[in-house]
Amino acid sequence: MNNIETLSTLAASVDAPPDVRHARLLGWVREIAALTRPARIVWCDGSDAEYQRLCDAMVEVGTLHRLDPQKRPGSFLARSDPSDVARVEDRTFICSEREEDAGPTNNWVAPAEMKRTLDGLFDGCMRGRTMYVVPFSMGPLGSPIAHIGVEITDSPYVVVSMRIMTRMGAAVHRILGSDGAFVPCVHSVGVPLAQGERDVPWPCNRSHKYIVHFPEAREIWSFGSGYGGNALLGKKCLALRIASVMGRDEGWLAEHMLILGITSPAGEKRYVAAAFPSACGKTNLAMLIPPAGFEGWRVTTIGDDIAWIKPGADGYFHAINPEAGYFGVAPGTSYASNPNAMETMRANVIFTNVALTADNDAWWEGMTATAPSQLIDWQGKQWTPNCGRPAAHPNARFTVATWQCPSLDPAWDDPAGVPLSALIFGARRSDTVPLISEARTWEEGVYKAATMGSETTAAASGAVGQVRRDPFAMLPFCGYHMGDYFNHWLRMGHAVANPPRIFSVNWFRKDADSRFVWPGFGQNMRVLKWAFERCAGTAAAAETPLGFVPRYEDLDWSGLEFGETRFSSVMDLDLSQWKAELTSHDAFFDRLGAKRPAALKDERDRLARRIAT
Repeated sequence: MNNIETLSTLAASVDAPPDVRHARLLGWVREIAALTRPARIVWCDGSDAEYQRLCDAMVEVGTLHRLDPQKRPGSFLARSDPSDVARVEDRTFICSEREEDAGPTNNWVAPAEMKRTLDGLFDGCMRGRTMYVVPFSMGPLGSPIAHIGVEITDSPYVVVSMRIMTRMGAAVHRILGSDGAFVPCVHSVGVPLAQGERDVPWPCNRSHKYIVHFPEAREIWSFGSGYGGNALLGKKCLALRIASVMGRDEGWLAEHMLILGITSPAGEKRYVAAAFPSACGKTNLAMLIPPAGFEGWRVTTIGDDIAWIKPGADGYFHAINPEAGYFGVAPGTSYASNPNAMETMRANVIFTNVALTADNDAWWEGMTATAPSQLIDWQGKQWTPNCGRPAAHPNARFTVATWQCPSLDPAWDDPAGVPLSALIFGARRSDTVPLISEARTWEEGVYKAATMGSETTAAASGAVGQVRRDPFAMLPFCGYHMGDYFNHWLRMGHAVANPPRIFSVNWFRKDADSRFVWPGFGQNMRVLKWAFERCAGTAAAAETPLGFVPRYEDLDWSGLEFGETRFSSVMDLDLSQWKAELTSHDAFFDRLGAKRPAALKDERDRLARRIAT
């Protein structure tokens, strides 16, 4: 049989459209269909008509609720099963061939053992359901920084969400051609349907959940969850865990970072990537609006969550946002904290686990100064302000297309990416870490990022105020050993002639009465402006044991009353706190064993000497 006949036979066996001519893809789809045994196979084309058809069908079965078309055009509310509301880190696995390659911060199972488990779980798991084949590009189509994935799923909620979050559809097949590389991603909610059995609005497997990555094979398998990063496999799974391994092997970086542009009144523009753990205002910074006194300055948004960074021929790192949408946390988002996000959500949004108002709109804690007198909560129950439970789940989400953001940067979809001038690493600390400091060297900057940590904010996550290390904000997302990851970052500083300057920030210093000293939100522009001018070589600084810092007169205070005493309280260096901090650093590095990079030990020793003297 010749190649054309082979492809024709393969395509016919899985009902593939005529533009699919990739033998490996066709064979893989046929293999997964034989394992999962769906009732039908649909190849998704990413069209508006397909999106509307799937949304309408989910409204009919109760998966989606259509919001008021006047207040929130084209928008829907989904309520997940209460057992399926967030990422499940304890059920997330890195199944590298060697356990030492996964490292102590990841869950590991031998690949052969995990494949036996998955074969058992996926055997017949799509009976009675539709199997959707979802081709998607992470990054602009055809970009040298982008990569392609194909997700097989039995969840229409996943299909429509992937259509928002990625460049999804038939155009991807033209990029793939007959032999292009792609990352295979298999997902099932894990609830087969018997003939004639009525489905539930949010199917998920309450007993078994697995989110599994095979780094060497570049494969992702997810079972049992229909929610967020567990099921939208282009997001954390491909864009970070698998892509971080690809970056290590190929000489680039896949990072949990926002990307923003800053333009001065003179028209000079620079791009910044920034990493923050959760609850640190990441999306707020990505969509920042400069405050009064900064007329002529503009901040634009490339992305709010993930950056892929590759060396460019011009001697700079170039970054893309591999996503095409925002999957943001709704609670706490308001016109006071993030007006650009609120404007982005005016239409065409899929909300998950927010509350429903009496006039058929979405609401969540923090959205307005006072709560409505009555709501339907995220579980479909009547809610009043004094009922003792949240109306929206704390991890309630909005899914909306990037192109709707008012602060969207003109280059957000540029295949070449944008050149980076600076990297910022932030954390939530009530003391110890100053508002802003700049590393003297790349190695010192990597040390700052490797030791960043945030204080816990809820009793459920342990003692409130306890510092949890989250290096580079990547601890849950790095697909290999953290010691090797640090070494990769150290090497990448020599991959370009003009590496970005590295800064660390902390918006969360508190006073003696436990009140935040720094006003945050739009006022963070003052810190961004100083970093911008440091990159331009026009801002002064003082040198401290932690690196270069601004003096009071080095920041622009136009339009804000913030005296020198208050400034000192967000910048002061308490040596006793830093001696304790170094001990905490050592405890984290001890977990890495022999893979702790020697360069970071040297940086630790230098920092200790500077603090001591």
